[in-house]
Amino acid sequence: MAFSPMLALYLTASRWMVPLANRKLASRLADGKEDPDRIDERRGIASQPRPRGELIWFHAASVGESLSLLDLIESLIDERPDLNVLITTGTRSSADLLESRLPDQTIHQFVPLDARPFVQSFLDHWKPDVAVWTESELWPALIYETSARGIAMISLNTRMSHDSYKKWLWLRGTAGALLGRFDLFLTQDRVTAKHLLRLGALSSKVRINGSLKESSGALPHDEKEREKISTALETRPVWLAASTHPGEDEIAAEAQRLARRAAPRLLLIIAPRHPERGPAIAEMLRKSGWRVALRSEGTEPDAVMDIYIADTLGEMGLWYRIAPLNFLGGSLAEIGGHNPYEPAALGSAILHGPHVANAKDVYDRLDEAGGARLVTDAPSLGQAVVELLEPHRSAAMAHAAWEISSQGAQAAEAAFVEIIAALDRKVEGA
Repeated sequence: MAFSPMLALYLTASRWMVPLANRKLASRLADGKEDPDRIDERRGIASQPRPRGELIWFHAASVGESLSLLDLIESLIDERPDLNVLITTGTRSSADLLESRLPDQTIHQFVPLDARPFVQSFLDHWKPDVAVWTESELWPALIYETSARGIAMISLNTRMSHDSYKKWLWLRGTAGALLGRFDLFLTQDRVTAKHLLRLGALSSKVRINGSLKESSGALPHDEKEREKISTALETRPVWLAASTHPGEDEIAAEAQRLARRAAPRLLLIIAPRHPERGPAIAEMLRKSGWRVALRSEGTEPDAVMDIYIADTLGEMGLWYRIAPLNFLGGSLAEIGGHNPYEPAALGSAILHGPHVANAKDVYDRLDEAGGARLVTDAPSLGQAVVELLEPHRSAAMAHAAWEISSQGAQAAEAAFVEIIAALDRKVEGA
């Protein structure tokens, strides 16, 4: 198996990184980014006992990645009723969302920081039979120590942007040494597959599989809340600006101003990517003369407000069901775009900006099928909203998006087969 001087240096230094890691944790704790009751999990100290029997460990970097795993986890447990699952994430928001949604026999822990003593403590306790990484997380100590224990490693839903690829090119030897420790890569697209091969992954271990998010179930919602809000809105037309970033809220508000010339009763719902920005967005909009309310303050949209700020976690399934049309943020700001499968699966037509490199293949397919439309600024966004307020147009677009989202079942099926096969090989070799 390939090794590299830079990886050796990192692993040596990682043995002595505990003081630095503890200072980082203290800083994050002071900033509210860590759970004080579970901070030791970030040091590899488990807060729960390891259950007996087979255990699969999934690591997911973000909220979206972790939620996309839940259907797969349920399928695995249905197949193996005695199976246990550990899922790790690095953010408090992901932990909060997962708390009420974890399937039976599934435990959540925070992933340890990449200091070797923390990683070793984590692995010594959990002793997973199979380790599954999602998307593009490559932590050297975590990967090396997992591989050194002979634990089967699968990279699922793998995605590597062009920017990440260019950064890893400077450390191609290190990248190859890390990638060579995986048993299999199931990539989202051809671009990622090419990047992995050029960085040293073996062609026999790289397979284009599509996105797991494409095959995940529809986002949950509270049906009573949907009925209550729909009743309060009466017959008002509604559109949604979802997962917005700074600069996009202003663009959405300007598009709302333009669109209301044709639809005076139109309501805009803004669901910022980071809900803690809600009050600042509301203050900015009020200074511009808009009537605004915040979900976090317990207010509900009604028949008279102009813009409603949906600044809560875990309710995107509600807003996508209420709004037949959405602008998906992170695409007019240079963020790279966000997952379009969630609105597509719920029958919400999609508008997006040009900056969608994180999921370009998917957006290309949606645009080509008529399930999504490119906008470039406030005037084009406002015009698109007006056109798609006509029910037959938004319905046709939403149906095309739904058809694209429903084509991804094979991604989950392939992941299921490979994980079960890895478990079987572990049992046979035990």
